[in-house]
Amino acid sequence: MGLRPQDYASEGVEVWPDNWLAALTFADLSTQWRMGHAGPIGLDYAAIPAVLQLRRTPRAEWPELFSDLRIMEAAALEEMRKG
Repeated sequence: MGLRPQDYASEGVEVWPDNWLAALTFADLSTQWRMGHAGPIGLDYAAIPAVLQLRRTPRAEWPELFSDLRIMEAAALEEMRKG
């Protein structure tokens, strides 16, 4: 994904409880990046429902979770493009 060992914090990362499901889902999607000529261009959104179903995420939570994933996707793309 364009990340190097030094991109990771050595002390770990704190995740607030409200963001835990989004963080887990984002990690589950770590192999689901769409690639363009210059590298990653975004997550494959078609994979998201399968992950949410496997995690037994209530459908009522899907819209907010999708919004959270898009924020994380944008931040990840920004970091990957810095490299």
